[in-house]
Amino acid sequence: MSFPQQRLRRLRGSEAFRSMVQETRPNVTDLIYPLFVVEGSRTLEPIPSMPGISRFSPDRLPEEVQEIAALGLRAVLLFGIPAAKDATGSSAWRPDGVVQQAIRVIKKEAPELVVITDVCLCEYTSHGHCGVVRGREVDNDATLELLSRMALSHAEAGADMVAPSDMMDGRVQAIRNSLDRAGLTRVPIMSYAAKFASAFYGPFRDAAQSAPEFGDRRSYQMDPHNRREALREIALDIEEGADIVMVKPALAYLDILREARDSFLHPLAAYNVSGEYAMVKAAAARGWIDGEQAAEEILIAIRRAGADLILTYFAKEMARRWKR
Repeated sequence: MSFPQQRLRRLRGSEAFRSMVQETRPNVTDLIYPLFVVEGSRTLEPIPSMPGISRFSPDRLPEEVQEIAALGLRAVLLFGIPAAKDATGSSAWRPDGVVQQAIRVIKKEAPELVVITDVCLCEYTSHGHCGVVRGREVDNDATLELLSRMALSHAEAGADMVAPSDMMDGRVQAIRNSLDRAGLTRVPIMSYAAKFASAFYGPFRDAAQSAPEFGDRRSYQMDPHNRREALREIALDIEEGADIVMVKPALAYLDILREARDSFLHPLAAYNVSGEYAMVKAAAARGWIDGEQAAEEILIAIRRAGADLILTYFAKEMARRWKR
């Protein structure tokens, strides 16, 4: 049939019609809210490059996590910033480390929240790289043992899920083996499976104080030019035991998300990263865009591309917006 019989505008004429035929329905339960925790006490530090986002000491978390839970969010992702750093990032697996403290606080204050921990050494090493450095190279295999110790320490502190983001080859299997040997077979792994070396991480590195002291991370994070390699990375992490796989960043890699959704049956996450967040905030502050509407449109695009879960700094804002 042709015009005028086919009039697609018929189902756009009212809010009720639009709602009835809406294909993508983002929900607050799809969102995971990242939190930055610092050692010390009575600390709440706004992050200038990420308006609305702060660093918290563990004792300042109760009010924040109660608000998160009250908004209907189901999960948080923890990043730790220690007081002291060294060449191997040894504070990452201390039983009294900053993330370990934060896990215990959150599970006490909001036990219903799923606590996921980022497993990477970049915030903990004095050189800012994601593993053990030999000369000016990151030693992949030497790093696996340290990542396994870190993940195990988080799980023993009460983390519900661990999320390796380092992009070392074989780290999912190493962490899975470590957890299983300790009897923590029920702790799932959300792998940053296709993590690209991106310019969109800038504000995060400011927030987490994790910029590399020398060079860059292109020898272990993925080349943005490569699509097929991303699918290989995801397939390998699934083979090694990942329960959820992630694409990071999200907005500039929607094609990767779509291909991953079409290629794999595993739950798929996407990280709406700090640079994507900061761009919206900066433009909105200048009155160039409607910030809330732009943020929602971005999250809809990520969900439409195939993500089941979205890690986003917009999570609290969207939870409020969707409650209206």
